[in-house]
Amino acid sequence: HVLWGGLLLFIAALLPLLLANRWAFNTGAILSGIGVGLFIDEVGKFITQSNDYFYPPAAPIIYAFFLLTVLLYLRVRRPPDRTPRAELYRILEGLTEVLDHDLDPFERATLENRLDTIATRSEDPNLQRLTIALKDYLLAEHLHLAKPELSWVHWLRTHTKPYHAIVNRGPLRWFLIVALGSMGVLALIEFVLLLAAIPAPGPALETLIQPLVTRGELHSAQDALWFLVRVLLEGSTGMLFIFSGGLFVIRKELKAIQISTLTLIVCLTVINLLVFYLDQFQAISTALVQFFILTLLLYYRRRFLNKTS
Repeated sequence: HVLWGGLLLFIAALLPLLLANRWAFNTGAILSGIGVGLFIDEVGKFITQSNDYFYPPAAPIIYAFFLLTVLLYLRVRRPPDRTPRAELYRILEGLTEVLDHDLDPFERATLENRLDTIATRSEDPNLQRLTIALKDYLLAEHLHLAKPELSWVHWLRTHTKPYHAIVNRGPLRWFLIVALGSMGVLALIEFVLLLAAIPAPGPALETLIQPLVTRGELHSAQDALWFLVRVLLEGSTGMLFIFSGGLFVIRKELKAIQISTLTLIVCLTVINLLVFYLDQFQAISTALVQFFILTLLLYYRRRFLNKTS
């Protein structure tokens, strides 16, 4: 993984330096993603003298790295700058399609709209003359236009029924109720067992923790302490999930989505670090389910509640 991941990262770094084509950037992005994934998978061997792949902090480090990447993406993502200078940069980049004889009618119309934007917003006479010259060139009869090639995404959109036409509010609402209730019950199981062990901490607590020691999830007394913290946090989120499901049942959907969304974000960004520390990569399935439910909650709010809230 280290060797192949490093090789892919090296190729991804070279492509934008050697080639100016758009496909070089896309290919470099794909190769860098695969390379980072292969490389960081071995982080446990990097940070231990014994080259321990299953070193407990390894999985939380990988998960935290992923969360920081998502946070960075959310921070830099913003609407594109519509100033004349920025639009002209996009136009000059789009003109590479002319050199490659790959400009289709849709791309030409996009370039024309951007040129019109520059013409109406810019007061620089030189920039306006350049805009007029570029537009005359794009509208010339001798300009070769390629036949549009439909991507697989466009093909799916035109040949399949839109997902919003398939998903109805009632079934989705009940699915969310069942999903939130199930996550709440599962999160409360170990919490209830822990509460039951408090009056008789000896055998009951040993019965609760012994399977974790046998499976290798707990290695020391400190791990047992982190396990208890995790159980308490999961118990709290479990009660919030059940409470959110109840709000869905009584039709207080906006409040239910606000509480459950915040709870899922806490689970994904805080509690899962402890889960990955104790369960290692077995926690991936839990994180994926939580992310899926969070996506459904945001979709439900955007589609069904924006107009009524």
